[in-house]
Amino acid sequence: MDTSRWRPLALLAKAALAVLLALAVAFPEWDRFADKAMGVRVAAYPAAVMLVTLVWALRGRGRAFPWDIDLLVTAPFLIDVAGNAADLYDTVTWFDDACHFGNWALLCAAGGLGLRRWGRLPSWALALCCTGMGAAAAILWEFFEYGVFILDTPESVSIYRDTIGDLMLGLAGAAAAGLVLAFAAARAASVDESLDAVGRDLLDEGRRPGDADAREDVVRADAAAGRALGAEGDAPGGEDHGEQVVQGSGVRQ
Repeated sequence: MDTSRWRPLALLAKAALAVLLALAVAFPEWDRFADKAMGVRVAAYPAAVMLVTLVWALRGRGRAFPWDIDLLVTAPFLIDVAGNAADLYDTVTWFDDACHFGNWALLCAAGGLGLRRWGRLPSWALALCCTGMGAAAAILWEFFEYGVFILDTPESVSIYRDTIGDLMLGLAGAAAAGLVLAFAAARAASVDESLDAVGRDLLDEGRRPGDADAREDVVRADAAAGRALGAEGDAPGGEDHGEQVVQGSGVRQ
């Protein structure tokens, strides 16, 4: 499948992510970058956005590069770093929740597209796989946040509520992506079935209702003629001739 139309956006997203990470390294004292584990992000995010390239290379590069999946994987990391750079996490109260929903939806959409394209899963299995991937990713992210932020924060009262809310939003985003992909897969399958039915109808148009009966009558007549010839005493080769007549009709007894 040719997804090259997404290539400019995928490359632009990677370039923007690199610039923002470089900015965080250059100005770690800024409030928007301070105490945000930017050092971990600088190390982990470039590796994460190269995951699609790694999988594609390990598969032998036998297929076109999936630029649409690559863009979906890169976008959440770009959104996260851009949100820190613009100080949205501290100034917009709903931005963190929106990221937990939207970013998991994007990541699970990437995984779901890969499963749909190469796994040939039914719609219901695709939806469940996307939901499961999102749940696992959300849990792993909360582990990361716990180790990096929570152990050193005095906000022990609100931490549990925030973690549960983040898990719920991550799971909801993954489930939403799974349902959308499942609906798209079911719709594509119904279109393919419709095209197959139309093709069968076109192949059957040239046949008249009485064609099959007419062929059966010819076969029965040829068989009867063969038996009659074989029964005549003065024609020893009649039976063979009858078989040749039946065989000449193109039908086997």
